[in-house]
Amino acid sequence: MTKRRGNGEDSIYRDGDRWRGAVSVGYDDKGRRVRKKVSGRTRAEVARKLKEVREAVDTGTVPDDRITVKAFLERWVSVNLPGTVAESTEDDYADMVRLHLVPALGRKKLNKLTVAEVDRLWNAKREAGYAANSRKNMRNVLRRALAQAEREGLVARNVAALSAAPRAAQREGRTLTLDQAKDLLRSVESHRYGGAITIALAYGLRRGEVLGLLWRNLDWEARTLRLTHAVKRIKDRDKNSGRKTRIVLSELKTAKSRRTLVLTPEIVSKLRALHAEQAKARLALGEAWQDHGLIFPSEVGTPTDPDNFSHMFSKLAQRAGLGHWHPHELRHSGASLMLAQGTPLHVVSEILGHAGIAITKDTYGHLIVDDKRAAAEAMSGALFGG
Repeated sequence: MTKRRGNGEDSIYRDGDRWRGAVSVGYDDKGRRVRKKVSGRTRAEVARKLKEVREAVDTGTVPDDRITVKAFLERWVSVNLPGTVAESTEDDYADMVRLHLVPALGRKKLNKLTVAEVDRLWNAKREAGYAANSRKNMRNVLRRALAQAEREGLVARNVAALSAAPRAAQREGRTLTLDQAKDLLRSVESHRYGGAITIALAYGLRRGEVLGLLWRNLDWEARTLRLTHAVKRIKDRDKNSGRKTRIVLSELKTAKSRRTLVLTPEIVSKLRALHAEQAKARLALGEAWQDHGLIFPSEVGTPTDPDNFSHMFSKLAQRAGLGHWHPHELRHSGASLMLAQGTPLHVVSEILGHAGIAITKDTYGHLIVDDKRAAAEAMSGALFGG
């Protein structure tokens, strides 16, 4: 008499000239048993495949032969990604998936995706003219998405993490010389955004950070100013608004980016004058003024459009005889000038809000010539001096 097979046991049977098998891999969200099916030319081949499935079940990685890279990435963008990054970053990731990853890899089975296929994608993007940083961002997005697939047991390994990382050469950005910086500040002193330009240069602030400075974070007595928010432009998720983007004032996400600036008496004096001028403007506009508590708002009190600020700054730089400059170059210039004045690298890193001193060193380490010369002379004196 044939022994009856239990519900959880494997089954192997012949179907014409093929052997087929099935094994229970658990239950779905409705409590129904889920069975994984395999096939082969011989019974031994099917038995081997069933053993591999059982081992995957035991380790918590059950392959799903049906889900494609496209289906998984679209689900990751809509379900897993929201709330884990800033909205602007979420939009960037979604664009990366839609424009680059899905067109190239979307039709492939998720659990069949290989390191070689991912490497070929990065090479294709390089040949198409995409910069190393762009390719690096694509890899980071795919690696983050596949980490979720790995946690869910949909893939045995993260092939994006195993792929070759594009090497991005560190480019040395332009910096204002000390004389150019002085010329610029003299030229913009009477401009309504002169204070914003001064602070961005003096402390190496990002464009959004200087536009997000708040009066309530300014301690007049202690002469400190706390950075907690930034102004940015993000996609408008309201389909009924008729706008593609909107400007928001959002909190800085990381502890390193939320930092305190120590103000000099000269900058405090400029801020006091600006505070008085803003009070007059607020009274003159009356109800038309939309108060957000910003130190550098628009003419009606709302957050300043970062793009408008960039265009305005470029015009002011040209008027000062410097040619076209971008606000981000104020950040690079500020860091360079701080180092030139002998400010320790770790202090510059904290003022800039870098996640770690290694980032500051990689970006600006080539500027610390005097420290290296002093160290060399000290060693020379110790080894060869009298």
